[in-house]
Amino acid sequence: MDRLANPVRVSTWGSTTAIPEILGVAPTGEPQAELWMGAHPGDPSHIDRGAGPRSLADVIAAAPEAELGAAVAERFGARLPFLLKVLAAEQPLSLQVHPNPAQAAAGFADEEARRVPLDAPYRNYGDASHKPELACALGDLEALCGFREVPGTVKLLDQLAVPELQPCIDALRGSPEAEGLRFAMTHALTLPDDRRAVVVGEVKAACLRVADTPSPFAAACAAVADLAHRHPADPGVVAALLLNHVRLADGEAVYFAAGLPHSYLRGVFVEILANSDNVLRCGLTDKHIDIAELLRVLEFRAGPVDVLKPVEGVDGEQVYPTPVPDFRLSRFVLDAAGPSRALHSAAPQILLCTAGAAVLAPEGGPELRLARGESVYVPAGDPPIAVTGEGALFRATVPGTAG
Repeated sequence: MDRLANPVRVSTWGSTTAIPEILGVAPTGEPQAELWMGAHPGDPSHIDRGAGPRSLADVIAAAPEAELGAAVAERFGARLPFLLKVLAAEQPLSLQVHPNPAQAAAGFADEEARRVPLDAPYRNYGDASHKPELACALGDLEALCGFREVPGTVKLLDQLAVPELQPCIDALRGSPEAEGLRFAMTHALTLPDDRRAVVVGEVKAACLRVADTPSPFAAACAAVADLAHRHPADPGVVAALLLNHVRLADGEAVYFAAGLPHSYLRGVFVEILANSDNVLRCGLTDKHIDIAELLRVLEFRAGPVDVLKPVEGVDGEQVYPTPVPDFRLSRFVLDAAGPSRALHSAAPQILLCTAGAAVLAPEGGPELRLARGESVYVPAGDPPIAVTGEGALFRATVPGTAG
């Protein structure tokens, strides 16, 4: 079991106070957006086994079977298959979508063959992996998640009565679901340059009007009006009208499969994802947007948001079920008067304390105390761990290996 030293990433959308508060350190004044825990080559955690700090990615690459276990190493190679993060969004993130495994592999191979530099701002694929992700709220979390059911979107657009959106209404009413959504998304993202600010301004005014009524779309319209205020000429504001607006409470989660458009609007949350950084942006950003590739990757299917609540597992472990082989996220709510919890796994684990403190006692080894914001990496071959304390402990590992 190794205590992790984790990188903190700065971004304009981050909070100046949330991550420092979690870590128990003084704010730097910078917008600290992401705390990364894992072995992503772009910003790995570090551990110290007595010979000085080493990148966790290098440690795993040097002895993959010992660190990951034979089954995980055989399936995923010499790399940790998941990345765990804490995100603190003070402002909305870009509207984005992630590729499936085949799309990621093909897109990466194509850009490699064309010798597009890995650090080129116009590159779409930084690696060959998909990037499904699960976000679990620490407090309140507001987000846009997938396409709203078409009848609801038609009602919303009718209420807004923005003339530029009439073709979207007609397509959504008169076409099969996927065709109508594709047309509406394409129409939004390809607005002429000289019309974008005008249309976004009209959308903002209409959304402010609806937000001030008892409409079922009032909260969504308030969110889109805020996006328009922050991005006054960005067609992603118009695209956001097509998406579900959701608010999660503490401990609730949402899973983003490949092809699902989404944006985190504000909140602090734990995120687990496949060990990839592949993002295709739809808007709300000044970064590169490849509309043709984006439309190829998007899944044009509509439906309500599936808000996940944890399923009670063995020994008080609360598991967030997801359909991918790369990661498994769970949570323990620890009570000082409660029993010890036993963690067994044939795969690597990362344990993160997000509230209070947890005491980890490996079989035959010394105890280790995790304060809020602290985390450890547990190799596959380590002995079982008894967990006590008071607070909340998140556990990231690989499906089918935990007990």
